[in-house]
Amino acid sequence: MNSEPSVVELITGASLPVQLVLIILVLASIASWALIIHKARVYKRAVARVRRFEGSFWAGGSLNDFYDRISREARAREGHEAVFEAGFREFQRLRQAEERSHGQIIDGVERAMNVAQNRQIDQLEEGVPFLATVGSVSPYVGLFGTVWGIMSAFMNLGTMQSATLAAVAPPIAEALIATAMGLFAAIPAVIAYNRYTQRIDWLSGRYENFIDEFLGLLQRQLGGK
Repeated sequence: MNSEPSVVELITGASLPVQLVLIILVLASIASWALIIHKARVYKRAVARVRRFEGSFWAGGSLNDFYDRISREARAREGHEAVFEAGFREFQRLRQAEERSHGQIIDGVERAMNVAQNRQIDQLEEGVPFLATVGSVSPYVGLFGTVWGIMSAFMNLGTMQSATLAAVAPPIAEALIATAMGLFAAIPAVIAYNRYTQRIDWLSGRYENFIDEFLGLLQRQLGGK
């Protein structure tokens, strides 16, 4: 009595196009999982930086002292620190310039902070579109492998004198593995893409709120003078 073929035997016995499809899907799954793990760490650090910065910034103290402490640190500024540093640097530069109205100073600071914010969002979004691509394309790639495998199975079936379920089942099963592999690659990528998109929107909202609050703080300082 013949034992049922295993999944490995079905894959190794599949036609070359189906095997190529499976290899592509496996590579896409590995790449997407590596990106998922990497971006999870990135967003975790970004959220921690947001909470740490906001707690330190709104604790009180001089803006000049806060800026000097941040700018002296020999490391790249990220998140709120990068936005604040760009805005306050522009504020100091414009305030020292002659014939600059309060409105011009605030507009210049806002532009500088928006540029810094966009750079931070670009860094957060880096690689995320790849997850969307894997999530949307993988099922169709798997479906192509399935259609090709079933087509090959029926073409081979036409050359047999007697067609039985035992002869048809293995080729169709190996073809359906491509669909399963496509879903295996697509589902985690779609879930991660939606999750990370929400995280980016949350961080972007916190940056925008900080910019508005900081500009209001600067306006009160200028008005006080």
